[in-house]
Amino acid sequence: MPAINIEDLSEKDKLKMEVEQLRKEAKLQRQPVSKCSEEIKNYIEERSGEDPLVKGIPEDKNPFKEKGGCIIA
Repeated sequence: MPAINIEDLSEKDKLKMEVEQLRKEAKLQRQPVSKCSEEIKNYIEERSGEDPLVKGIPEDKNPFKEKGGCIIA
């Protein structure tokens, strides 16, 4: 789909595009934040044992550990 330069469109075309976008957004199925946040919390808690940011990376498997120090002479 080619890019559309908004400045080149007439005011009527801009409004048509906006109405189309609003119609698309109105059709989206929405869920309460309370339900979504509970699902996200459960997802995170279920996988926290596997997460290297939570439990860390073992030294022997860490590809980023320093291999040697820097000596300034």
